[in-house]
Amino acid sequence: MDLAKKYNISGVKNIYRNLSPAVLVEHALRTEPSRLMDSGALLVETGKYTGRSPKDRFIVDEKGVSDKIAWGKENVKISEKSFELIYSKITQYLSGRERLYVFDGFAGADQRYSLSIRVINEYASQNLFMHNMLIRPTAEQLENFSEGFTILCAPGLKLDPKECGINSEAAIIISFSKKLVLIAGSKYGGEMKKSVFSVMNYILPLSGVLGMHCSANMALDGSGDTALFFGLSGTGKTTLSASPDRGLIGDDEHGWSADGIFNIEGGCYAKCINLSKEGEPEIFAAIRHGSVVENVVVDEDTRVPDYTDKSLTENTRVSYPIDFIPNKVVPGVGKHPRTIVFLSADAFGVLPPVAKLTKEQAMYYFVSGYTSKVAGTERGIVDPVCTFSTCFGSPFLPLSSEVYASMLGSKIEQFGTDVYLINTGWTGGQYGVGKRMSLRATRAIVAAAVSGKLAEVEYETEPFFGLNIPKTCEGVDSDVLNPRNAWEDKTAYDATANKLAGLFEENFAKYTDMPAEIVAAGPKAK
Repeated sequence: MDLAKKYNISGVKNIYRNLSPAVLVEHALRTEPSRLMDSGALLVETGKYTGRSPKDRFIVDEKGVSDKIAWGKENVKISEKSFELIYSKITQYLSGRERLYVFDGFAGADQRYSLSIRVINEYASQNLFMHNMLIRPTAEQLENFSEGFTILCAPGLKLDPKECGINSEAAIIISFSKKLVLIAGSKYGGEMKKSVFSVMNYILPLSGVLGMHCSANMALDGSGDTALFFGLSGTGKTTLSASPDRGLIGDDEHGWSADGIFNIEGGCYAKCINLSKEGEPEIFAAIRHGSVVENVVVDEDTRVPDYTDKSLTENTRVSYPIDFIPNKVVPGVGKHPRTIVFLSADAFGVLPPVAKLTKEQAMYYFVSGYTSKVAGTERGIVDPVCTFSTCFGSPFLPLSSEVYASMLGSKIEQFGTDVYLINTGWTGGQYGVGKRMSLRATRAIVAAAVSGKLAEVEYETEPFFGLNIPKTCEGVDSDVLNPRNAWEDKTAYDATANKLAGLFEENFAKYTDMPAEIVAAGPKAK
């Protein structure tokens, strides 16, 4: 394979292309700091970067691209000159190495919208990570493979921020015109994964397809009844979609076309903190030979993991192919969703466990993308922080939020989809006072929503957010459905709910072109 001709990478002694997981594990154990867990999974530590580094992410300011990008704090410009400098430093760093690893795969289970991706890695463990996360090609596809985008990943390279015009030693840069993604300085696997998602969120809308930061599953009764779960990391997308009663289409990234939905990925990237066999059996069982586990602490003698140990990070992770889930849907496509769930981990403890949204409320809460970021998901986050992420994925949306929001609104109306807001955060008090919603109760709520049972019960409207909350839900104590009832200090609840309502209003004020009926559907601080 001639890397010098295509990427200006020369003098590499060994180029390993599309190795099997077993061989990649052997290489990782032999050539980089890594260990086997008792289950056979490959364990690595990612060092300084144990989560995404948003301040080190850039998009190249290029002709023909710049006028399409929604520039701002999420989509930060970098000049073509700086890009070329960093590209030359990465290719020089990768040149002359003892070995490099190449994986060729696809993003997009619907072949009409599929994008071929080539990944070139310094480390075998990272190549295995992307082998898990991308859709793996058949032998015939491999013979005729032609890359659409290429990722050059050099985590061992530390850049000079002053020389390169960046913020630190690390950089994650997307060039849409050159179809290149550069990653330097960070070994966190999520940077590769989310770079692919950002690329797809630029390309798909041009074909009339909505890219979505959500998980998806479907009924196993032959009906094809599909549900989507939107939410930021730590809200439960992966956990709640990996249900033994439903087929898993995907756990994080999907497209919604005129014909239905499809998984963008070929694997799952699940959080491991506090993981248990009883609570999340599908994910627990997926941690085996072929999986890549990041930053989990294990016993030195037995290699048995302690999933409660967050001494390295709370953002412990595992990457595995979706094939490791017994009830996966292959290929990863489904019908138009009957149910959409917005997941928010509310650290204020004032959102109800579940609320049924009108179309206008659905648009308001989709655009708001509210949650509380949990510790470790991004560098510098120690305690939960109130955050609003447009369309539940603003760091990965290169285009204007209005593009994605209007597409979702049109599809909800066209297909009559029911939309629910579910709080997987705190109840009975804010963070530090109340307690986290039980997974058992949340699973019962989700089951009632996706089965259609929640659409048939009686509702009441609470005063601060104007949300319709059910008076009953099968499998859930009715006393907790209205969040105010769960607070011992009702006055404190009222004050806290009013505070959060004000934060919603303050955040939404920036969407100056939003239709009046959408604005009116949001909370009103008293």
